[in-house]
Amino acid sequence: MTPRERVLSMLNGAAVDRVPLMPITMMFAAAQIDVPYRAYATNHRVLAEAQLCTAERFGFDYVSVISDPAREAADLGALVEYFDDQPPALNESNALLADKAALLQLRVPDIEAGSGRRADRVAGVSLLRQKAGEQLAVEGWVEGPCAQGADLRGINTLMLDFHDDKAFVRDLFEFIVELELAFAQAQVDAGADLIGVGDAAASLVGPRIYEEQVWPYEAVLVKGIHAMGAKVRLHICGRTRKILGPMGHTGADQIDLDSPAPLDEARARMGPTQVLYGNIDPVSVLRNGTPEQVTAAIAECHRQGGERYIAGAGCEVCRDTPEANLRALCRYAHHATH
Repeated sequence: MTPRERVLSMLNGAAVDRVPLMPITMMFAAAQIDVPYRAYATNHRVLAEAQLCTAERFGFDYVSVISDPAREAADLGALVEYFDDQPPALNESNALLADKAALLQLRVPDIEAGSGRRADRVAGVSLLRQKAGEQLAVEGWVEGPCAQGADLRGINTLMLDFHDDKAFVRDLFEFIVELELAFAQAQVDAGADLIGVGDAAASLVGPRIYEEQVWPYEAVLVKGIHAMGAKVRLHICGRTRKILGPMGHTGADQIDLDSPAPLDEARARMGPTQVLYGNIDPVSVLRNGTPEQVTAAIAECHRQGGERYIAGAGCEVCRDTPEANLRALCRYAHHATH
């Protein structure tokens, strides 16, 4: 079974030969080829080289174009700050939608080859597909409604909007779903097997707001990506324990769980067929622990996750994670059957 077959079989509910291995690496991947993170996040050729190098070195089953949350917002005209060796960041004090009326003027921009940050990500998908062939699964990436809303409006302001102006939030999220579906389609057309939906800001709202104002748009986004023929990975890092139930009903093929979200509770609330991923603490265990502690932690995650489980950390593998620790995680997956 090839790594790509392994991932897609798991997400299709079919049998696999061993546990799939899909750790999120961004700054760690850049470090593998000794490049500043700015180059990784702004040049798809650098990103592809780093992802392929990391996948080969550690035996990952996939490669991904995940890099930072500012691509869509940048193409809409948001102010983005770039740093030599840190991820790009939105300038929240000058948010694009500081004035809510500006939403009326926004349009989904075309993704033109060679122009803009979304086009660079699409080119990354295409290059990874070309280089990986049919061996590795290729993952595209888009922002979820809550995360993108925070990028455009400012996270603190959006949190107030949930209470003060639900109609605006509805209009904003409808625009974001349109934006992200167009971005996802371009990546699927370029060869992505699955699309990651990053919606970290959703972990900051309570269960009522999540179910009433965020979940419906995540579900529409997932359904739209499925209609393109791709699988969906929902990644909401942070404290998601109170929203595990609805997360499991978005329709996403794979649900990522960060370390604060109990994996056994997720299994109980989402049922036996939902594919779960995670949820080793990427700092206290994967970065700061010993290989033996990592092995014990991933074995326990596998035990709780059961047959429909993919190995990885709760969130991104830290840049300075000891190689021996990551290899311990990988070694477990390489030899773990269900």
